Amino acid sequence: MSYLHQIKEWSRQHSPKWLVVLRVALGLLLFVKGFSFIQNSTLLVSFVERSSIGSNAGWLVTVIPWLHLLGGTLIVIGLFTRLAALIQVPILLGAVFFVNARQGIFAGESDLLFSIIILILLLFFLIEGGGFLSLDHYREDSFEKTNT
Repeated sequence: MSYLHQIKEWSRQHSPKWLVVLRVALGLLLFVKGFSFIQNSTLLVSFVERSSIGSNAGWLVTVIPWLHLLGGTLIVIGLFTRLAALIQVPILLGAVFFVNARQGIFAGESDLLFSIIILILLLFFLIEGGGFLSLDHYREDSFEKTNT
C-alpha cells in the first residue's frame, strides 16, 4: 500500500466534520488576501521590495494574488485541496521567512503571526485533504462506485 493511499485511508477514518468549517475559513482568508493584494498592489510591491528576495522578483507581484484567489477558491470548495495547499505553502514560507520575520511579531503592521497560522493550516490540509464535505470526497466516492 502506498504512503499516499495510507494517508487517504487514515484521513477518511479520522476526519471530524468540524474540519470543513476550518477548511472553508482558510480558503476564504486566502481568497480575501488575494483580493486585497489585487486592490492594493502597492502593499505587495512594498513587501517584495523590503524582503531579501531581491528586486528581480517583480513577477511575484502578479502571480501571488492570483494564486491566492485560485487556491482559496479550490480550498473552499474542496477540489484538489492537497494540490491547492501545496501551491500555497511556498508563498506562505516566503511570507514568514523573507517578508514578515524582519518586522517581528510585535511590530505594528506585522502579519507574521497570521502567516504562521495560515502556513500551519495549509500543512495540515496538505496531509488531511478536503475532508468529508468536499468535491474531492465526492469525486473519490464516484470513482469508487464506477469501478465496482
